[in-house]
Amino acid sequence: MDLILSKRLELFTRTCREKDLRITPQRLEIFKQLALAVDHPSAEKLHQRLLERMPTLSLDTVYRTLGTFLELGLISKVETVESQAHFEVAEMQHHHLICQKCKKIIDFEWKQVDEADLPDEIQLFGNFKRKSVVVYGTCRECME
Repeated sequence: MDLILSKRLELFTRTCREKDLRITPQRLEIFKQLALAVDHPSAEKLHQRLLERMPTLSLDTVYRTLGTFLELGLISKVETVESQAHFEVAEMQHHHLICQKCKKIIDFEWKQVDEADLPDEIQLFGNFKRKSVVVYGTCRECME
């Protein structure tokens, strides 16, 4: 098994045990599929991918499980302007490029943003967990 997947599954198992959450076959397969994904799938895409191995898995179970994983901090939701949410397992800070035409999502790092202080006028808001930049444009494939 790939080292990155192995570490992600180890974190998943440890977090579930710490939060007293049962590791069901459905939860494990949903997390594993998301941990292997590089395309930031939606709940619907995840569901379609899992149906082959788990034909009785409902879309509602996928949605509820993703919600639980979000609450536990195991996954992140990629904020987009479209109505369909996209998800990822991400251990490190990064940002997203989104093609407005094909909807492809690509990760990128931007250390200047990560290390920059927030403007003074919003410092009074309270505590901040993370900064996330989403850049919209058209990818090279769609421009050709």
